[in-house]
Parts: sequence; C-alpha cells; structure tokens
Amino acid sequence: GAMIRTAVLGYGVVGKGTVDIINAKREQLKSKTGQDIDVKYILVRHDYDSDYEEKFVYDFETILNDSDVNIVIEAIGGKHPAYEYIKSALSAGKSVVTSNKELVAAYGAELMAVAKEKNVNFMFEAAVGGAVPIIHGVRNCFEASEINGIYGILNGTTNYILTQMTEYGLNYDTVLKVAQEKGFAEADPTADVEGIDVANKLSILMALAFDKYVPPTEIPTIGITGVTMEAIEAAKKDNCKIKLIAKAKKTDKGIEYSVQPTKLSNDHPLATVSNEFNAVFVTGNAVGELMFYGKGAGALPTGSAVMGDVIEIAKRI
Repeated sequence: GAMIRTAVLGYGVVGKGTVDIINAKREQLKSKTGQDIDVKYILVRHDYDSDYEEKFVYDFETILNDSDVNIVIEAIGGKHPAYEYIKSALSAGKSVVTSNKELVAAYGAELMAVAKEKNVNFMFEAAVGGAVPIIHGVRNCFEASEINGIYGILNGTTNYILTQMTEYGLNYDTVLKVAQEKGFAEADPTADVEGIDVANKLSILMALAFDKYVPPTEIPTIGITGVTMEAIEAAKKDNCKIKLIAKAKKTDKGIEYSVQPTKLSNDHPLATVSNEFNAVFVTGNAVGELMFYGKGAGALPTGSAVMGDVIEIAKRI
C-alpha cells in the first residue's frame, strides 16, 4: 500500500492523543487499511517538550504547500483560524478530519460542499459523540431511509453530574468539582452545563439527518444549572429520572427541536444511561429505531473517533 501522510494541527489533548494513537497503532492500522499512516507535521504555536519535536512546524503554509500530505487532522479548537485552515486544506485537495463541534455547527454545511466539489473527505465523527459512532451511523444506515426523529443524551459531562445528583443525593456544586477533577468537565463548564455543547451537536445531526441547517443559537436550549434536588426527588417519587435530552423530530408543521432537562420514566432505555456515557435514538421509516451508545467525555474516546475517520479516508485513498 501507499504511504499516507497526515498533518496534525494543534498539540493539545486531542492533537497529542491522536499523534500517540497513530504512532502506537501503526502496524495495526497498516493491516486494517493496507496503508502506512504517518504523521509528517504537527502544527504548534510554541515549543513543547515532546518526542515528536522534529515534526513541529509553526506555519500552516508549510503543510498546505506540501503535496505529500493527504489528510489534515484539525485539533486546534475554536472557530478561527481553524475554519480558514480547513477550508484552504480542502480547497488544496486534502481530506480533513476534525473533532471541533463549534466549527462544524457553524460552518459544516459550507465545508462539506467544498469537500464534495474537490472530491475529498471532510469527516467529523469525533465532533458529536466522543466514541459513539453516530455520524457514521446516520450517514450509512439512513442513506436508504428517511430519518424522522433524533432523541438522546449527547453530553457526557452533564449526564455525569445529573447521575451523581440522582444516585447519591449530592448537590450540583460538589458534583461539578469532582467532574472537573476527573477530567469530565472543563475548568469553565459553561458550554456543557448550559446545554450549548448539546445544541451544537444537535445542529450537526439535524443537518445530516434532515438536510436542514439550524444554527445552534436558534435551538431552544435549557441547561442543567436550574435542576434542583427537589426536582430530582419529585421525579423519583414518580419513578422518573431527569436527563438532559436533545430532540428533533419531523411533524406536519415542520421539524421540532429542543435541548432541555426532561423527565423520563425509569423504564425508558435512556434512563439507564449513566455518568459519562452518551446514547442517541434515531428513528427512520425503513429501519425502525436504532440506538448508538458509548462514552462521551474524555481524551481517548475523542482520539479514537478521530482515528476512525482517518482509517475511513485511508481506505478510500
């Protein structure tokens, strides 16, 4: 097989995780794809102490102008300059993999169009589910079938917090601290706890499932900061649990969508999804109901989803 050269943009948690996985699993990847996958460049802003220093570059143009590079893996985060980098890489005929949900929610439709025009791939499995292969599922299982509903738990951080509050009667602030110590919650948890992360993910899923782009800011969204112990106890008395649910469904009036804390009966399949796990149901007219389930938070799940996309592209090259 050929040598597939990748460039990793950014060397934070996801970037580093991805480089480590590519290097540790090189032989395994070779047998899986028939291709030898190599990291040629790592784009950084400043020097780090690393085993890969000889791969560090400081200027994106170096990567853009190297025709050897087939796949660019974006792990910078934020919208800019990630958007400019991805767009110019796709325009130059390079495939791109990203885990950047903020970017995909804002520019996904445009970038997918550029990729299509240049006959390359723009993949973003890791942006939505951590290790849950939901995008792959939505793309593949439903090509033959119309999707009419999406319903699920799309954020590991908030699900962890609600699970701990429900099972151990711990208050929100205590649980948030523990989640931060365990690496399930960011130092600034706003995007997670206010439901913004879930709205980003739902926007991406709706674009794929319904071919309709709704900006995350237009999705009615309520996070978990207002969920009290009283509400959780009251739900328990009704044999229910409170979960942060993203939903989008086709109705006669168009597509209805929201992100909000929702009371689920204890026998609902999503009621049993605990801690940092995510799960989503997708319903379609030909396939009935499919459920995707997996870990939603942490560096490794995201790194492995990024690798899943890289392997997918490698097989097509």
